Amino acid sequence: MAGTVLVTGAAGFIGAAVAERLLARGERVLALDNLNPYYDPSLKRARLERLQAAAAPGQFRFEALELADGAALTHLVAAEAPDRVIHLAAQAGVRYSIENPGVYIQSNVVGFASVLEACRHQGVTHLVYASSSSVYGGNRQMPFSEQHPVNHPVSLYAATKKANELMAHTYSHLYGLPATGLRFFTVYGPWGRPDMAPMLFARAILAGEPIKVFNGGQMQRDFTYIDDIAEGVIRCLDKPASADPDFDPFHPDPATAAVPHRLFNIGNSQPIALMRFIEVLEGALGREAIRDFQPMQPGDVLATAADTSALEAWVGFRPSTSIEAGVENFARWYRGYYGV
Repeated sequence: MAGTVLVTGAAGFIGAAVAERLLARGERVLALDNLNPYYDPSLKRARLERLQAAAAPGQFRFEALELADGAALTHLVAAEAPDRVIHLAAQAGVRYSIENPGVYIQSNVVGFASVLEACRHQGVTHLVYASSSSVYGGNRQMPFSEQHPVNHPVSLYAATKKANELMAHTYSHLYGLPATGLRFFTVYGPWGRPDMAPMLFARAILAGEPIKVFNGGQMQRDFTYIDDIAEGVIRCLDKPASADPDFDPFHPDPATAAVPHRLFNIGNSQPIALMRFIEVLEGALGREAIRDFQPMQPGDVLATAADTSALEAWVGFRPSTSIEAGVENFARWYRGYYGV
């Protein structure tokens, strides 16, 4: 085993997929999650059971922990001595942030500050952390590039993710902490989150209930398959952020820095119309959806599309799973897991 990797949010959708890959290549994984009830904790426990079953003796340890409890996190990190950290824990959900802003500040800002402090005191060699395509906010220039400014968030969730990027850059500047922020684009696939469209749609379609289609279906998303996301995270973990030798402080590039901090998009670079996604899901499930067209939701955006050229140049990888293949895999898992 090459060392210990701390994975926060390890019971979550992306966290579990990343931890599974780490275990498969012989890493020791220290997994943290608070198992909060934002969605059914039984799904989170099922993910953890899969990880435990895949691990060799002593290779996997899980701790239920609130990251905002900085003292407890620092104590655990000091005892377990991880050399790398993948921070994926966060309070997710754009719409939920409109009604529950305090939860996002506590989890996504205070919790991230605790992670940064633990990394600093432990001397972690690389921190990879989750950002989000939502930071692009009101930007309508497509595809989204890391070179674009991200100064116009349209949800508190997006604002907390931009705050994370700024905080990580500061720790890279002050303490030399190598940190890489990854902006994920609409992740889907087996073991996905029940609050996201693929799971909501699948449940309703198979139950013969209407699905809510916002903005009359006139939306596009850069749906990105979970395996591609996990591969991108691992590849970035293996190449610690470094200072950009060409960084020009008179014309600063938002994606790089004069300190060891980098930002990358991870998306499929193939934005899919929402109505097309529904058609593919209908085909995979063998049922037609009942569409309930709704107006645009506060905090939502019309479209997302990722420019992943920087990621490809950095680690030689770009997501490529087609929507047809990804949705087929998701539908097969959904029927099996829920016994439909």
